[in-house]
Amino acid sequence: MGKFDFAANRLFVPSDLAAGAVIMADAAAANYLLNALRLGDGAKILLFNGRDGEWLAEITGRAKRTCRLECQEQIRAQENGPDIDYLFAPLKRSRLDYMVQKAAEMGVARLRPVLTQHTVAERVNVDRMRSNAIEAAEQCGILRVAEVSEPEKLEKVIAGWDESRSLIFCDEAAVVSSPLQALEGLAGAKLAVLVGPEGGFSEAEQHLLRGKRYTRMISLGPRILRADTAAVAALAIVNAVAGDWR
Repeated sequence: MGKFDFAANRLFVPSDLAAGAVIMADAAAANYLLNALRLGDGAKILLFNGRDGEWLAEITGRAKRTCRLECQEQIRAQENGPDIDYLFAPLKRSRLDYMVQKAAEMGVARLRPVLTQHTVAERVNVDRMRSNAIEAAEQCGILRVAEVSEPEKLEKVIAGWDESRSLIFCDEAAVVSSPLQALEGLAGAKLAVLVGPEGGFSEAEQHLLRGKRYTRMISLGPRILRADTAAVAALAIVNAVAGDWR
């Protein structure tokens, strides 16, 4: 089997994975395998849990609302992406789903919703975000599943910031027009990317962010981008310059 077998069915499971391990699929996973995919005994599937790599498993039995999965061999060892946190002001439901999926595909380690003065959607379904991150990992061959944090106010996040982690702040008023130049020297460092709400950061929030020594401001070009588009653009730039695309 090739390194990335995108034709194979992949499933995230929280259980530990090892040779001979037996996993009883939960009701949702069993329904997906047995009814949506119409797999039966003897069918093969790839399993991952974000810790133990990717394993080839076989369906070896079924019962009401569950099925038995037996690990046979490890296909890929665990791979971890860059140490990047993605901080963002929550969006309305469908666009938040899209943004979470794309950030997970970009390989971020953690998804951290932050509440700002101009945040429109202050209620965040964290379980739905986790499901979207898992779905993105399943579909894209990713072995690490992004952690999802509970929402916090921006001021609280900054007050407790780990100053060894550089915070890349997307700001149309950045002094350095080239984001590539602004990110020089950050390759391999602990990073975080912050994208604000549709209405932008308030003046007080901009002052707060610009006054921190660990902050790097980057411009995303001459056009104003929607927040979900800015997420993809910013994470692509950061991965290319300082992440694991180098």
